[in-house]
Amino acid sequence: MTAQRPVVRIQTELAVSVEPLWAHVTSFAGINDELRPLLRMTVPSRLRAGGSLELASPAKLGKSVLLVFGVLPVDYDDIAIVEIEPPHRFLERSRMLSAASWEHERTLTPTERGCLLVDRVEFQPRFAGTGAVLREVVPRLFRHRHARLLRRFGRV
Repeated sequence: MTAQRPVVRIQTELAVSVEPLWAHVTSFAGINDELRPLLRMTVPSRLRAGGSLELASPAKLGKSVLLVFGVLPVDYDDIAIVEIEPPHRFLERSRMLSAASWEHERTLTPTERGCLLVDRVEFQPRFAGTGAVLREVVPRLFRHRHARLLRRFGRV
């Protein structure tokens, strides 16, 4: 029996050009700004000295702990970037405590008045009990992330 892999897709048009948005969304400061105040991700040890994820793919970044409200550890993300096309796209394929596989693709496409940001997330829950939780939490979390980006950069 094959486990179902839920897919979440969310898009938002922002009033910012691709380059500054890319710089923001590929830094841990930017990622944590999107997640705040619900979650915070720790910076994997090999990245603690750097800012943006300026790397060649594939690249294993290492483990990041996910902290609810910035303090309570609830999961980890063993982050691997398998494709990156600055400043337009990255594809992350990782493992988490809650998900045997996690795939997050983010694309940034220029528009006449800004940029279209699209997130596609596909995951395979690791345990039967985490499936229902992830199917509920992941769409809400990415809607929250897009709302935070709208507040920061504005709506077109």
